[in-house]
Amino acid sequence: MAAYEIIHITSLDDPRLDAYTKLTERELRSVLEPEKGIFIAESMKVIERALAAGMQPVSFLLGERWLDAVQPLLDGLERRLASGPGEGGAEQAGGEYPIPVFVGPMDLLEQLTGFSVTRGALCACRRPKLPDPRELLSEAHRVCVLEGIVDHTNVGAIFRSAAALNVDALLVSPTCCDPLYRRAVRVSMGTVFQVPWTRIGSDARHWPADGIATLHEAGFTCAAMALTDDSVSLDDPALAEIDRLALFMGTEGAGLGRRTISGCDMAVRIPMAHGVDSLNVAAASAVAFWQLCPHASNSYHYQRGIYG
Repeated sequence: MAAYEIIHITSLDDPRLDAYTKLTERELRSVLEPEKGIFIAESMKVIERALAAGMQPVSFLLGERWLDAVQPLLDGLERRLASGPGEGGAEQAGGEYPIPVFVGPMDLLEQLTGFSVTRGALCACRRPKLPDPRELLSEAHRVCVLEGIVDHTNVGAIFRSAAALNVDALLVSPTCCDPLYRRAVRVSMGTVFQVPWTRIGSDARHWPADGIATLHEAGFTCAAMALTDDSVSLDDPALAEIDRLALFMGTEGAGLGRRTISGCDMAVRIPMAHGVDSLNVAAASAVAFWQLCPHASNSYHYQRGIYG
């Protein structure tokens, strides 16, 4: 059996293209869940990272000039299928073969809203099953909890910083937007597939009590990023001595909720000059991750992927 099939298209009305042309993010996530939930990866670099992380592609949609460029990824799918059941094989991937690779003229695909930012390549993938938070926390020491962040650009940027600056895991509250939303995935440059993450808390009504309880049960000290009178400075040496630390980051503008701040074990803030009282949450996360997480060695050599 072939791993993929090239299908040339001349119209966007083909129902097999609905994931790219008609379905909203909510429909991709909810209507098709749980066993057929889908997310869209945009651009070759992001698609490469998604497949490298074991995401299962459902289909590709490419501009004609990208067909040769995508060949290394398609060859990788052939090797995955050929490896058979087991780690990395067809059974584990749970995919349906052959995977359709829809190829169309660039002027046709450019009719899709926002297609220009994809640099000519889209891939629909199955949503992975998220791990239980307790499983994710079992070996983690530095985690970040995202509460109520509604801007997908900020979520993507936080994931990128978390990957670069050695965060063990990200935990997403019931009120936080979806890290697999197309814009979040794109802004993260695919690092959303590299940092372990999951949802924490049952629903908005019980948040944050249930989430904080889960973290406490796992042995974590919970620290709220907040401007309170008793906030400790981010560079306080005592923070580095905490073995297991969960840093809570709040929504744009309002920050963390009062119940979250009071439920955490401490509050932390970034000392700032010139009367500035806050940073954008994505910028603040990068500062906090650099200060609180183990630093990568300066001898690290950048590992280029197929697409840079």
